[in-house]
Amino acid sequence: MRRFVSALLATLAFGSVAVVPTRVVAALPTIAEKTAGMERRDGLLPLYWDAANGKVWMEIPKLDVEMLYQDSLPAGVGSNDIGLDRGQIGATRLVHFARVGPKVLLVQANDRFRATSDSADERNAVVDSFARSVVWGFTAVAETDGRVLVDATEFALHDAHGVAETLRATHQGDFRIDATRSAVNANFVKAFPRNSELEATLTFASDNPGPYVRDVAANPHAVTVRERQSFIALPEPGFVPRRNDPRAGYFGIEYADYGTPFSQPLEQRFITRHRLEKKDPNAAMSEPVAPIVYYVDRAAPEPIRSALVEGAGWWNQAFEAAGFRNAFRVEVLPEGADPMDVRYNMIQWVHRQTRGWSYGSSVVDPRTGEIIKGNVTLGSLRGRQDYLIAEGLLAPYASGSTAPAAEKLVLARLRNLAAHETGHTLGLAHNYLAGSEGRTSVMAYPHPLVKLAANGSIDLSDAYTTGIGSWDKIAIAYGYSVIPQAQNEQMALAALLADGRKRGIDFLSDQDARPTGSVHPQAHLWNNGPDAARELARMMGVRRAALGRFGETAIRVGMPLATMEEALVPLYLHHRYQVEATTKVIGGSYYTYAMRGDGQVPLKPVAAADQRRALEAVLETVTPRELAIPAKILDRLPPRPMTFEPHRELFPRWTGLAFDAISPAAAAADTTFALVFDPQRAARLVEQRARDPKLPGLDEVIDQTTRAVFHETGRNPYEAELARTVQRSMVERLMDLASAAPMPQVRASAMFELSAIGHAVQSVTPNDPAQRAHFALLATDITRFAARPYTAKERRDPVPAPPGSPIGEDDAFDF
Repeated sequence: MRRFVSALLATLAFGSVAVVPTRVVAALPTIAEKTAGMERRDGLLPLYWDAANGKVWMEIPKLDVEMLYQDSLPAGVGSNDIGLDRGQIGATRLVHFARVGPKVLLVQANDRFRATSDSADERNAVVDSFARSVVWGFTAVAETDGRVLVDATEFALHDAHGVAETLRATHQGDFRIDATRSAVNANFVKAFPRNSELEATLTFASDNPGPYVRDVAANPHAVTVRERQSFIALPEPGFVPRRNDPRAGYFGIEYADYGTPFSQPLEQRFITRHRLEKKDPNAAMSEPVAPIVYYVDRAAPEPIRSALVEGAGWWNQAFEAAGFRNAFRVEVLPEGADPMDVRYNMIQWVHRQTRGWSYGSSVVDPRTGEIIKGNVTLGSLRGRQDYLIAEGLLAPYASGSTAPAAEKLVLARLRNLAAHETGHTLGLAHNYLAGSEGRTSVMAYPHPLVKLAANGSIDLSDAYTTGIGSWDKIAIAYGYSVIPQAQNEQMALAALLADGRKRGIDFLSDQDARPTGSVHPQAHLWNNGPDAARELARMMGVRRAALGRFGETAIRVGMPLATMEEALVPLYLHHRYQVEATTKVIGGSYYTYAMRGDGQVPLKPVAAADQRRALEAVLETVTPRELAIPAKILDRLPPRPMTFEPHRELFPRWTGLAFDAISPAAAAADTTFALVFDPQRAARLVEQRARDPKLPGLDEVIDQTTRAVFHETGRNPYEAELARTVQRSMVERLMDLASAAPMPQVRASAMFELSAIGHAVQSVTPNDPAQRAHFALLATDITRFAARPYTAKERRDPVPAPPGSPIGEDDAFDF
């Protein structure tokens, strides 16, 4: 492995100097002459601040030396939807400075294509085959003994982080840098022994700013942020890359190695991880040469700050299990320290206008996968969402204005969240089997485990885990444990994963957990328990009990009664993610990331009885009795008062200002039927029935859904209206399936059922005028659709459910 590392670094070093030959520029002043009167800031690349002219100059001590170049955003925009957060880091690039006459080029190596070969000709052929990139062009203005000085002002003032591009991509307008309102930040022009920092205040101007910018900017026509560019010395030699195994749950680096023989894979994959070495490599338990230390943002207030320190610190349990003593620490950032400094692994407390995703990202050496800096972003409003969930579940303000149980829930969630996002910056991906395997990992998305106590009250005491999981210990052992030289590393690590599987601890990640498209019945976001259908039934019982006691005690005295709706929304939709998990059982298959020779069963369909039981559990959630909002709630929800404007986290309305008692049911039902009638799930049902007639097919699922939905008439006029709402939602989702499904047999089955529904509703004449009208319109719409099927885009939009997950774009790290 060490020989491989030497060849890898030689490959990249060779590529870094393959530039036009250097030519000496004559008659330049010395650096001392040029910078006389300027403030020198010494470090990796010495910087000179010219206060009189607001300019920054950069000294390049040695050309053709590789380093890392990193962009970041110390001060952001504050909108989840836009996604430009305070403390956000961008891409890490391998670069060097090359001089061509008077020009000094900042050249980015193309590290995705390499040849780890002893042959210089082979390495050079790869370098010349794939385009590199010149990031910037400078002009040499002074030189001394091979050291070159360049004017870095324009470089510092360019949009390195791509803010304008992001604003365009999120439809917020065409923004451009206004040079008259932008300047280098003198206080953040810094140089340290292993990194140098350039920072600027940039103002982006636009004549047509979008709505999200208008929501957050002081002046939407002038969006001012701070961007930073960092040059970072390469890590010291000695780090040994570790092969990535898809069963181990790590992010990684990938590149094509054209130096490999035909008998070996072209694509090479290695995990990302911090450097961690034992003082005594032969000891089962040893102190580290240097511990991994993370720092919590001083901006996080107490008791949140202590919760973040505690939760992130859980990872020391995993490192101890991997044979390290005191190898992982979490501390509060020292006063005056710069959180963007590459020397500090950071857990940042970031504010936005609405609740959004937290995430973990890293500065990674692209040559080897070594993590140089972990950077966690925690959205400050996530805790408020948990508090709101607790208010809805507990209705806690019967006798006071505080809710200790809600506060306890928030801190428990923040500990878990700090551990989760820190795990990403240690190299770990999501493990979405953890919720069904007994909460084996903090790298899942945890739904609060809410229980009913013996007396019928809501119990939040076990809502979130209180430590690292068993999978997390396995994963850290894979990435960080020291394998004795006498052992084969790959065999030892594979044995470690196999031992976990024997104990029922396994790994599946993002692509396996989405509610549509993916098929594993136990890999999901925000779920609990090994049996999705049973857990859904249990959750419906919790929801039913909480709705029964919900009322104005869900809000503090002095708040408008209309604001009860904020707490009602997450309670009413408390079951939404377990519905997603349960629909995955229908047409689902168990599988693993099986490797040849590891003895795993690669694929097995879910048993027929389990699939049918899951469908029954899902359809129970759209019955009128479950969708009805109790009258005591409806009677206490007036229209919203002035200054308490409606927002997207409330239910949609067909009723104007008045609270709508029907649309919440429409939103919940449509969410369910969109899952049941997902085109990919429908195709899997057709296929599984064709391969095994004992398993449910699409025709059976559609027929059972129709029978259940049209059998319901409601116990009173309100429930009858809800029944009609559910029937309409089901028919429209069936139309979507009939018109847009790629598989012809799926469209055929959906169209056949629509025709049957049309004939059925035409053949009866209900006594209730509302029911007669409902059936007449259904028949008319089905007849029109049969004559010319239309797409989902052509029909009226379904009633959307308010956001459940954090608002904003998910990414590879988090979500």
